[in-house]
Parts: sequence; C-alpha cells; structure tokens
Amino acid sequence: MNSLAWSKPGAQPMTAAPQLRFDPVSIVLHWATVLLLVAMFASIWGRSLVGESTPAGAGLLTIHRSAGATLWLVAVCRLGWRLTFALRPALPATLSPLQVRAAALTEGGLYVLLLVQPFSGLMQSLARGRPFQLFMFEAPQVMSRNRGLGMLFHQLHQLAAWLLLSLIALHVGAALLHGLVLKDGVLQTMLPRRGGKGAARRRAAP
Repeated sequence: MNSLAWSKPGAQPMTAAPQLRFDPVSIVLHWATVLLLVAMFASIWGRSLVGESTPAGAGLLTIHRSAGATLWLVAVCRLGWRLTFALRPALPATLSPLQVRAAALTEGGLYVLLLVQPFSGLMQSLARGRPFQLFMFEAPQVMSRNRGLGMLFHQLHQLAAWLLLSLIALHVGAALLHGLVLKDGVLQTMLPRRGGKGAARRRAAP
C-alpha cells in the first residue's frame, strides 16, 4: 500500500498509519464484495445440498450466477477506483519488507481471482449452448454447445474458486492478526465508522 499522511499547517507531521482510513467508496466496495462472495459460495453449496435438478437448485444456480456477474462488475469498479482516486493508508512501519510484499501479492491475487472467477463461470454457462437465467432475465444462447470449451472453463472455475477461498482465508487471518493480536490499527482502516454524530462531537471536543 502506498504511504499517505495528512497534516494541518504548523502541525506536527502524521506518521502513524492507523490514524488514516480508506475512503468511503473503497470501504463500501470492499464490503459489497464480501456480501457478494458470501451469496455466491453459499448459493452453490446450498445447491449441492438441495439437489442440482430440483426447482430450489435451479433458483440457487440463478442466484449464484447473478451474484457472480455483480461481483465481476464490482471488482472492475473497485480496481478502477483503486488505481485512480482511492485513499490508501500506509501500512505500519513495524511490518517487515517481506510482510509488505506478501500483503501486496495477496491483494493482487485477490483482484485477479475476483475477475477470473465470475468470468470463467459465465463462459462455462455460455459454452453449454443454451439460454440460462441471469437476474430476472433469460440470457440468450450466443454460441453452439462446445463440450471442450465448457470443460476447460469448468475446471478453471473450480480451480479459481479454491484459490480464491485460500486467499480469502489468508486475508481474513491477517486482518484478525492485526486487529486482535498486533492491534496496530490496520483492521480499523477498512471498518465502517461507528458512533455517527456523537462520535464526531467527541473527536472534535478539546
């Protein structure tokens, strides 16, 4: 993450990263990603429990596809925002260069998988060569059935899913380490603000 520090004229420069937060847009997009990931994985796992050929299974597949398509759009917006206007607080100076590098690689991997995973699922559906339900609409057939292409994207979809789950587990574990053990403020930079106007008045009080 890049280093950012704000200070008022005449004030001492700020060097403590935990006092900075991600901007509101980044926070909203982050938690929207979390909710969509939960919906995407819960729906496909639920489908395996109720039966893939049942009406409930068909409904859960529609939810899975719709959540995946929305996730892809959110990931594109999130990446575009991150590369342009996002406020990205600095990591604590106590982290080693290896830890900083690991954080950057994890973040990059998550972005790649958030784009690859929904795309591979869409291509798998298209390769079946028949219309399918997406949101409240029926996506039309755009190509004839291609078993080889469908199998390729099916395998890519599954591989990306397991890699994504692994990086999510690593990401959550690191966040909990920072928040519960190290207590260096990193976790708080992405949490929604709490307390509303009352907290703002307390911060403004001398």
